[in-house]
Amino acid sequence: MAVFSSLTPVFVAVLCVIIGFLFKISRRKETRSKQKLSDQTARPWVDEDLQDDTEISSKHNEDDNVDWLHTTEEENLLHIPYTQTQYSASEMLERSEKFYSLMNLRRSVRFISPDPVPKEVIDNVIRTAGTAPSGAHTEPWTFVVVSDVDVKHKIREIVEEEEEINYKQRMGDKWVHDLKKLRTDWVKEYLDVAPYLILVFKQTYGVLPSGKKRTHYYNEISVSISCGILLAALQNVGLVTVTTTPLNCGPQLRSLLQRPANEKLLMLLPVGYPASDAKVPDLKRKDLNEIMYTEESTEYQELSRYKPHVLLTQENTQIKDLQHENRGKTAQASSKCLAFLK
Repeated sequence: MAVFSSLTPVFVAVLCVIIGFLFKISRRKETRSKQKLSDQTARPWVDEDLQDDTEISSKHNEDDNVDWLHTTEEENLLHIPYTQTQYSASEMLERSEKFYSLMNLRRSVRFISPDPVPKEVIDNVIRTAGTAPSGAHTEPWTFVVVSDVDVKHKIREIVEEEEEINYKQRMGDKWVHDLKKLRTDWVKEYLDVAPYLILVFKQTYGVLPSGKKRTHYYNEISVSISCGILLAALQNVGLVTVTTTPLNCGPQLRSLLQRPANEKLLMLLPVGYPASDAKVPDLKRKDLNEIMYTEESTEYQELSRYKPHVLLTQENTQIKDLQHENRGKTAQASSKCLAFLK
């Protein structure tokens, strides 16, 4: 009985550790479900407008408010012959070189002239952006063009207020340090000066005439592709811009511009001619061999020597090593806990 009494504290300690471990496992799923909320608390610069709602669950598909059976017209969509202009090899090379030379002049310009730009040019540029591909051809983009002086200034006030907080609190020292070479901060004078502001919204879902929701697949990727085409179209007509993603400004700007709840701000572009005294950082772009790999590339040839199952085996080995390391750390922590309880 005396021996049992002396072992009781140790037994209770071990039992507590086991119960705590089982409780931790049971709570893991709940913790994961709350991870997004905790991440937003820890890193508040990641706002809801940066989330891409393209993950479709079975519950979403069964939702009475989601209508995936649209119309017989869509089901019986006519397919027509397609033709494309074909160029000779020399013409293709010449056109590709000219287009590259044009796009290689594109820079992010923060010094924009107030000189007026023909509205018809802006219309055509946005028409061009609207030719982008999209998931299931849902075209989940809205381009809001602002030229009114008062509205532009309100947009600037909203952006600068949030950006100051971003720079001083949310972004962290490393991010702010990395931006120093670009000489950028929370002061956005170009939002007042540029003749046009184009605010690009992604539609996280569509609304059918019946009022039911229509799924917009890969809405953020689709709108991002559209933005790339928009930048090329602006460069083509001699206009400049700077791609800005004003963090935590989406809800306020959406309210100011009276946009519906399914639209989330993705990008804000001030558009105009470059100012006469405009300057840009002397940045260098990566060489072709740093961004493209072909069968002739040394790295490609090195990887091709391994069969897929060999690469997977290597990855599994790395995962097992990490798991073993984590188990070791858990055991050490348990030992320290028992020592403390003793």
